[in-house]
Amino acid sequence: MKKKGVLLMICMLLAIGFQGQEKEVDSIKVEGWKKSGLTSLIVNQTAFSNWISGGENSIAATLSVDYNINYYKNGWSWDTKIIGSFGINKNSDSKYFKKIDDRIEINSLIGKKFIEKFSFSSFLNFKTQFAKGFKYTNASEEIEIREETTRFLSPAYLQIGIGVYWKEDNSLWVNMAPITGRLILASKKFTNDLEEGEEYFGVPKGEISRFELGASVSAFYKFEVIENIQLEQRINLYSDYLEQAENIDVDYTITAFMKINDYLSTNLIIQCLYDDNAIKKVQLREVFGLAINLNLLELPSFK
Repeated sequence: MKKKGVLLMICMLLAIGFQGQEKEVDSIKVEGWKKSGLTSLIVNQTAFSNWISGGENSIAATLSVDYNINYYKNGWSWDTKIIGSFGINKNSDSKYFKKIDDRIEINSLIGKKFIEKFSFSSFLNFKTQFAKGFKYTNASEEIEIREETTRFLSPAYLQIGIGVYWKEDNSLWVNMAPITGRLILASKKFTNDLEEGEEYFGVPKGEISRFELGASVSAFYKFEVIENIQLEQRINLYSDYLEQAENIDVDYTITAFMKINDYLSTNLIIQCLYDDNAIKKVQLREVFGLAINLNLLELPSFK
């Protein structure tokens, strides 16, 4: 489809453009475990009093956890990334707290090197959300109605695949999996009342799951643009062999961390999604704000 083609071109051009930045690469792999993580709290607030031009009081906060666990020994590598994020917003003209972010994602990839920088690989990806999601409408100026549209494990995505893994270091890698199974889970609460032929995130009427078999490509690139400004890019592509293989699902996220000091930073997150099963339109999400950053507690030693 044209929109997806344009989207892919933008993503690739962004990635190529950033390749020109200088990047220090570790030439020697350190065997054993390497762990890193960050907890960030982003807060935004606006307030008005007797403000003639108008405005709404609002407050928003997003708590995010991003954890990496990497292992390397004797040609074996195991890279796991755990992401959790939840944010809410409250406006003075609404009686509801509304979500601005809600995400659980686990990526785990095991590889066995067969030539320099290349490994046979097997990966697992799991995605869902923490809380219920709602669609809001106004019956009148005084009455706001909400309708539940999603919840924990509805939908949920589980992908398992095998392929080839190219890894420069923990900051730059690409995984290509020509054999990837994907399971989409959903609650019958959302599928029982569907019309005939209608689907909920690809799951048919009265069902709780949908199985797909296809190919996937995922990549990660993190580098320092200039001192105290770090850029991170992640992209995941998936094509279903069994139905409309030309419709490629895209999940692209670019994150900029602008460090102020050891505890404060300015964070910018832009996420771009395209999934035919969810909505036949490009989805965009942008979060920008001042973040309070804390290093996560060290995990117990691995033996």
